[in-house]
Amino acid sequence: MAPVTSAYPLLVVEDSDEDFEILQWALKKLSITVPVYRCCDGDEALDFLYRRAGYESPEKAPRPAIILLDLKLTATDGREVLETIKHDEMLKSIPVIIWTNSSDPKDIEVSFRQGASSYILKPLTLEKLLEAIALLNHYWFGVVALPGEVEE
Repeated sequence: MAPVTSAYPLLVVEDSDEDFEILQWALKKLSITVPVYRCCDGDEALDFLYRRAGYESPEKAPRPAIILLDLKLTATDGREVLETIKHDEMLKSIPVIIWTNSSDPKDIEVSFRQGASSYILKPLTLEKLLEAIALLNHYWFGVVALPGEVEE
């Protein structure tokens, strides 16, 4: 599967520096060139999405094409972020992919009930991580037609 180059931004909401660095490594290793923005907690993610608290400009906080969201976050957790996004008319069309260590069936069910587009367990090996990122990239940036930018 060839890497897909996309101008569509990816917002990663991840509080673990290690997990984020491994994700970035995988993207680079697979030659995936999508603009990646990171928020370290749920509050920061909402500030980014609503363009407040230092994220006022579209250059600093472009509308993401996809959100990769960890559930277990400090401050506002991923479940609350997902619920906020999916209840907002301006944000709810953005696909939200849960990217988490939680295999709890309740987390999976609640995430889909709240509008998650996918639920991916963080792979435990580098080989599985590369495979998951390659498939995610191919599907979301190569196959799926994503909503365009909303006029502001």
